[in-house]
Amino acid sequence: MTQLELARSGEVSPIMQAVSTAENVAVETVREQIALGYAVIPANKGHKSLVPQGVGRIFKTKINANLGRSGSHSSIKEELEKLQFAIDAGAEFVMDLSVGKDLMEMRQAMIAASTAPLGTVPIYEALDRLDGDASKLDEEILLSVIKDQAEQGVDFMTLHAGLMNSHVEMAMKRRLGIVSRGGAIMAKWMKEKSRENPLFTRWDDIMAICRQYDVTVSLGDGLRPGCLADASDEAQFAELDSLGELVKRCRADGVQVMVEGPGHVPFDQIQMNMEREQEVCDKAPFYVLGPIVTDVAPGYDHITSSIGATAAAYYGASLLCYVTPSEHLTLPNGDDVRKGVAAHRIAAHAGDVARGLPGARDWDDEMADARGQFKWKRQFELAIDGDEAKRRYMEGKDPDAEDDDYCSMCGKDFCAMRNSQQLQDM
Repeated sequence: MTQLELARSGEVSPIMQAVSTAENVAVETVREQIALGYAVIPANKGHKSLVPQGVGRIFKTKINANLGRSGSHSSIKEELEKLQFAIDAGAEFVMDLSVGKDLMEMRQAMIAASTAPLGTVPIYEALDRLDGDASKLDEEILLSVIKDQAEQGVDFMTLHAGLMNSHVEMAMKRRLGIVSRGGAIMAKWMKEKSRENPLFTRWDDIMAICRQYDVTVSLGDGLRPGCLADASDEAQFAELDSLGELVKRCRADGVQVMVEGPGHVPFDQIQMNMEREQEVCDKAPFYVLGPIVTDVAPGYDHITSSIGATAAAYYGASLLCYVTPSEHLTLPNGDDVRKGVAAHRIAAHAGDVARGLPGARDWDDEMADARGQFKWKRQFELAIDGDEAKRRYMEGKDPDAEDDDYCSMCGKDFCAMRNSQQLQDM
């Protein structure tokens, strides 16, 4: 039985219990939220190294790190190193978006090494098996890839099944058209073949595979906006309506499901987008990329994304897909991964504090106490990126200073907290 089926039957699984303990949420509350479909725990029965993670509004907001090589860059060794960078930096989820050769070997190595739930986009491997010739793509190849990945232990899969043939013309009116790799492949195939989306037409067969291995479906937003001008348009919302219907079908089949969202969205439209997904998809956990709130900051898109992600976490998202400084430019390296995770952990935590998640602000209060007492080591332990905080502190520290009850920003005589402590002693 899947976690959804177990929860509906009234049974608390060891996986639910583990998430309950980690999140400090009552186990019966966890079970109820899973049973309703308002939360998911992606946990393939074959992923032996997994540390289960819950996704839903009752839990803290989670971070996903996209990894994987391109057709010409990186290797299994490099991606495994980036995987460890991501987990060490605090990412709770990872996705292998690799294309090219030896994908089964790449994925098996990442599943074995990853304590985080691991996701994939099966259409990438399907196209690679056909040497990039999308005209040869068919339902049987897609089903074969989904089955193989499920058997390997993939915990969640992005499936662009809500993108219909009728939606493509809507997207062609946009400034940037279709920017999702999977969405563009599927749209081109449908137009060339004059056929409906094969992921949609064979949905019942896909459900059987996902149910067998308890693979969580992540309904892909193949028509997510790729620039501010295309946000919140008819194409995006037509696909969202289709995703809402697929959420119902997943739940009816006992398969856990979450929904992916935009994309590039002006800041003032984020609340509406989050609330619309919650309504259309009956509170299925929302997994968003950013949103990126401006198009003009290549090299700094981890910042533009984290701004939107903070609002998304506050208004309804449960899982944030990080964006790195390399977004729109190149394949990210290890340092990009670290920066992307850190930026989005900040966004997730800020959102959790703002929405009043129980215990979220305790972390900040601990940091405030450590600062007020000049406990530098404790500050580094509490920091989202303690190594970076310590490095910057040591760079500016006066090597001749006898005291450590101030930093070099204000200096000893002008340090407000130092003076505040002296005021208390007067």
